Amino acid sequence: MKKSWLNTLGAAGAVGTMLALSAAMVAGPAQAADAPGIAFVYLSNPGDAGWTFAHDAGTKEVEAKYGSKIKITRVENVPESADSERVFRDLAAKGNKVIVGTSFGYQDFQLKVARDYPDITFLTATGYKKAKNFGVYDNRMYQGAYLAGVAAGYVTKTNTLGFVASVPIPEVIRNINAYTLGARSVNPKIHTKVIWINSWFDPGKEKQAAETLIGQGADVLLQNTDSNATLATAAEKKVYAFGWDSNMKKFGPSAHLGSVVSHWGVYYNTMVQQLLDGKVKTDPVWLGMPQKAVDIEDMNTAVVPAKAMQAVETKREQLQGGKWDVFMGPVKDQSGAVKIAAGQNLTDPELQRINWYVEGVDGVLPK
Repeated sequence: MKKSWLNTLGAAGAVGTMLALSAAMVAGPAQAADAPGIAFVYLSNPGDAGWTFAHDAGTKEVEAKYGSKIKITRVENVPESADSERVFRDLAAKGNKVIVGTSFGYQDFQLKVARDYPDITFLTATGYKKAKNFGVYDNRMYQGAYLAGVAAGYVTKTNTLGFVASVPIPEVIRNINAYTLGARSVNPKIHTKVIWINSWFDPGKEKQAAETLIGQGADVLLQNTDSNATLATAAEKKVYAFGWDSNMKKFGPSAHLGSVVSHWGVYYNTMVQQLLDGKVKTDPVWLGMPQKAVDIEDMNTAVVPAKAMQAVETKREQLQGGKWDVFMGPVKDQSGAVKIAAGQNLTDPELQRINWYVEGVDGVLPK
């Protein structure tokens, strides 16, 4: 997500923007007068990498595919606070047929507005609640995190991995665990150290966390934060790291092992077609490698050995086939207790509530 209620990036400017929404809206290409409106609300501006960039790329896929059949509005720099309710109400009053909040922290504010506009469909990325005209959607980033772990397991020389974590919610815990499970599947000696920064986007804290992890011996880093600071710091300190949400190679090519990416256009194209067909479905949607919504891309074959590339490809094929997933037992927690029995897999509801570290993750999960 990138998307936390804790994120206050650009909040002061965003509040002012919401009081004069016309300044915040980014229009797409010219549309037919009767084209249905679809509005996307962003936590920040798209920039050139990360969470919002990936969502924006998805909306551009939609524009390229559907052209004048739809009208897209984008509103940038909207904080996850009560002020966002004004944005959603304004977009509803303007007659948009679908209003999409691309961050977890918008969920409750959208639900509140949805009750007053029963004929409009509201959607939130990475949420978990449900109403007749409100739905949630997500991508299984933990699958890509697992593949990153497989590669990291071959590359590390210290058997210590680092993870720059944002906010201690199940989404992020899943990714930490998946990264560790992937690494330990090829190198059981590995341990993962985690530093929580309690923000989705704070380049200064991300850099500090990366430096601390490197100081603790981590030589391969992954993040669940939005800036390129982790990768850039890895390049500066001559260790390795992965990009997250979008391809971040250009921010540290010497350190870049690959990027775990999310292709939101897969869902957005489906959603738009549903709208044009008559009704957007609000059942929960969670897409992953079988739907080509998640992957690890642009892997650095100069650093990642051929044996590791083959191991990644083998696991990718299993994930794409849908017959195996990351949290297939036996899986133990930090204490060594079996949390997932052999042959069993965590269900989606269990994945969405996960609140424990797997064996190999060091430290205590924040309360």
